[in-house]
Amino acid sequence: MNIRKAVITAAHPGQRTLPLQTLVDRDGKTKSALQIVIEEAVSAGVEEIGVVICPGDQAAYSRAAGSEASRLTFIEQKEPRGYGYAVWCAHPFTGNEPFLHLISDHLYLSASLEHRSAQQLVQVAIQERCSVSAVQSTREALLPYFGTLGGTRVPRMKNLYEVEIVVEKPTPTQAEQLLDVPGLRAGNYLCMFGIHVLTLAVMELLGELVADDANKFISLSDALNRLATRERYLALEIEGQRYDIGEKYGLLMAQLALCLDGKDREEVLSHLIELLATRQLR
Repeated sequence: MNIRKAVITAAHPGQRTLPLQTLVDRDGKTKSALQIVIEEAVSAGVEEIGVVICPGDQAAYSRAAGSEASRLTFIEQKEPRGYGYAVWCAHPFTGNEPFLHLISDHLYLSASLEHRSAQQLVQVAIQERCSVSAVQSTREALLPYFGTLGGTRVPRMKNLYEVEIVVEKPTPTQAEQLLDVPGLRAGNYLCMFGIHVLTLAVMELLGELVADDANKFISLSDALNRLATRERYLALEIEGQRYDIGEKYGLLMAQLALCLDGKDREEVLSHLIELLATRQLR
């Protein structure tokens, strides 16, 4: 399976400006959040990237992409019908090919510079020849923010799971009853990381949901839940962290994580120690 294309969703009305925010990356260079996400996709071998945007946002996103703008194809989402609908809007771009999918308001920091989060996922998808979602063990209190899955660990594989069910933002009771995964710490569940490799079957399932007039809002989790019953679907527990820049202090936490993992680490630590010492003296 060859992963040549990626889809980045960026059309949510309340989040459309987040990818335009600027940060200092691990290399010490100032970049937009969008450019950092694009570089994540490119690190996994992607050649073409479709960006799903609100009508009228193309110019701003082209500028924010910087030197990576030539890779982009812009796809306008004309109706606010949910996350799954945003992904489905890219089906003319992806065609019959599997594709890497990332969300534009998350930044991803892997435990290793040699194996970034998207690279880890794409490698497993190519090896296993199926859809794979990146996940992270997440404490119960954060379930309202994530799609969550249940399944079983693949034999002799430390961080790989066979997906059996996907639930969007479950309650703790739902999670306890449906989404318990043997081997995880008590009170923790496998929640979506914000990166997926998806096959043509996912676009077909999203198309079915879109075609059903009863579904005004289309959930990607609903399509992934159906996928688990149709073909092999895996989840990879990523060695890294995700940072939602749309959360309170999310942009700050993402910036700190990038700095503390980058070339200016010692300088940033010195400033933080000085700031904390000053606050203690007041």
